[in-house]
Amino acid sequence: MRGAWGMLFEGLTTAHVADACLRAGVPVRTASLTAVVGGRVAGRVLPAQHVGSVDVFLEALESAEDGDVLVVDNGGRRDEACVGDLVALEAKAAGLAGIVIWGLHRDTVDITAIGLPVFSLGAMPTGPLRLDPQPDDALSTATIGDWSVNRDDVVLGDEDGVVFVPADRVDEVTGLAESIRDTEHRQAAEIRAGRSLREQVRFAEYLTARAADPSLTFRQHLRAVRGAIEE
Repeated sequence: MRGAWGMLFEGLTTAHVADACLRAGVPVRTASLTAVVGGRVAGRVLPAQHVGSVDVFLEALESAEDGDVLVVDNGGRRDEACVGDLVALEAKAAGLAGIVIWGLHRDTVDITAIGLPVFSLGAMPTGPLRLDPQPDDALSTATIGDWSVNRDDVVLGDEDGVVFVPADRVDEVTGLAESIRDTEHRQAAEIRAGRSLREQVRFAEYLTARAADPSLTFRQHLRAVRGAIEE
């Protein structure tokens, strides 16, 4: 991953960040998207609502900053592709870190050759067959799944999908994510060394405590023993 945001998320996964958001009380804004190429991306959101024409992307790039990620809102449509090789090439030339599409892409072979990280719901050869009016907020906000994102957000994408974090909470969230990652890595090493996860998290103690207090949750127990497998 390139740029300052990429450095902040270095060594972290979307799973670590999603769990950290939960622990920090930050809304867990994720979407199940597939990496077309690149595997990982991180950067500030550059939103664009697609209405049938490529010009909205070109207009978004006019105000882009190095390391931004073009976040394309095409309403999750599966009847048309909205991003192809020329948009990917233009975005790369403009210094963007990647593209996230709530919709479909095309020109997969060419996009792969370009090498810019691109995430989407899938591929289709057909481009837009319609042209709708462009909303007033087409360049200020994008809806991805159930979530609305804007320039105040940062997006991280990897093989599990994408997660959005408010830019002003990134330091807090990444700090928690690093702690969760380190705990999980220790737990994995101990499993490989022969100490089961149940033993590590004192699962028998949890079952005993839950029998005495049915309101006790496993997450409460994990917090008490500093486990991190769920958040």
